[in-house]
Amino acid sequence: MPVPQHIFEPPFNIIRSSHVVLDVTDLKLSREFYETIVGLHVEDADDKIVYLRAAEEHQHHSLVLRKAAVPACARLGFKVGNDGDLDKAAAFLSENGLAYAFVDQPFQGRTLQFTDPFGFQIELYASMDRRPHLLRRYDLYRGCHPQRLDHFNVFAAEVQDTVDFYARLGFRLTEYAEEDGPNGRIAAAWMHRKGNVHDFAITNGKGPRLHHFAYWTPTAMNIIHLCDVMASQGFVKNIERGPGRHGISNAFFLYVRDPDGHRLELYTSDYFTGDLDHEPLRWSLRDPRRQTLWGAPAPRSWFEQGSPFSGQAVREPKFVADVLVAD
Repeated sequence: MPVPQHIFEPPFNIIRSSHVVLDVTDLKLSREFYETIVGLHVEDADDKIVYLRAAEEHQHHSLVLRKAAVPACARLGFKVGNDGDLDKAAAFLSENGLAYAFVDQPFQGRTLQFTDPFGFQIELYASMDRRPHLLRRYDLYRGCHPQRLDHFNVFAAEVQDTVDFYARLGFRLTEYAEEDGPNGRIAAAWMHRKGNVHDFAITNGKGPRLHHFAYWTPTAMNIIHLCDVMASQGFVKNIERGPGRHGISNAFFLYVRDPDGHRLELYTSDYFTGDLDHEPLRWSLRDPRRQTLWGAPAPRSWFEQGSPFSGQAVREPKFVADVLVAD
């Protein structure tokens, strides 16, 4: 399948991934997990919703937990350059036959919400309430000392079409996994806006579903420390995969599941991709180093389980990728 061309003048300017909104069934338990175990900081909360952020972030929130009857991903949030980009986004969506709405969201400026052609529920904003960052408030550090939200990864039923759509929005491909042979299909793609490996990763599978969202940590030792914290606090079963190092992105990683099964990655050590002539790196789908540089394959749950988007039907993928799975 074709690798998309970089577009340097997109119809509107997305700056970076910003925040995720999750529906959770036990708000108190989920808050405790993200605040006490992982180490995010609560900015505002009531009995229906909790807003959290990481130490380096000036923005009011990067994770929103909403009390709900069933767990789901409600929205993925991206920051745009300025308020005018919201109007440009609205024009682009209208020209392409996609419904959208401007909505009022607490602690955010004017916010545009839409569902893309593949069922992913997105919101865009230019401004959010500011908070002093907590980078030097080491007395407040907990868990793995998360610094900032880094990226989202989704299961897409139509990988190539999804990649092509987001390439039109200026997301640039950094790495991809492809079947071998002359007719090999792209099974996963890592795309960025902010100059590292990815803001948005698109993975073949039943979709639309959220695979995971990720926070950056200062060092690999912070990630290892989180394993100790989770083990000592009774969350051993919530450690799904790692710690390890991906071949793709070079990241040192750990995947954990929250009390509702939403998947969170803790992540460090990827690399700069901001040069305009940066070329995407291809990985064979059968290369064991792409999943883990040390050769260990991912568990079956990592390929099969994810968080549905609220109100969106989950579709079978156009093809089933032949991936390496741990026994």
